[in-house]
Amino acid sequence: MKAINTFILTHVRSIEMIGVLMRISSFSLVSWMGEESPFLFVWAFNTLDAIILSWTAVLKGDRPYTILNVFWIGVGLVGILRASGVI
Repeated sequence: MKAINTFILTHVRSIEMIGVLMRISSFSLVSWMGEESPFLFVWAFNTLDAIILSWTAVLKGDRPYTILNVFWIGVGLVGILRASGVI
C-alpha cells in the first residue's frame, strides 16, 4: 500500500486531473443524453472518480476536499443501487 501511496503522491497532479476530467465527462454525458444516458455506467464512473479524488485528498491532508469526495462516493453508491434496480 505504501508503494501505491508513494506513486499517487509522485503523480498527484496528473491523477487529480484524470479524476476531474472523469467527473466532467460523466456529468456532461448525462447533460447531453438526458434520460437516454447509461445511468449505471455514469454512476460507476462518477464513483470511481470520487474514490480517486478522495484518495489524493487524504494523502495531501486536504480535509474539505476529502469530505466533499467521500460524500460523492456515498451519492455514487446510492446512484449505482438505484440504476441497477436494487432500490
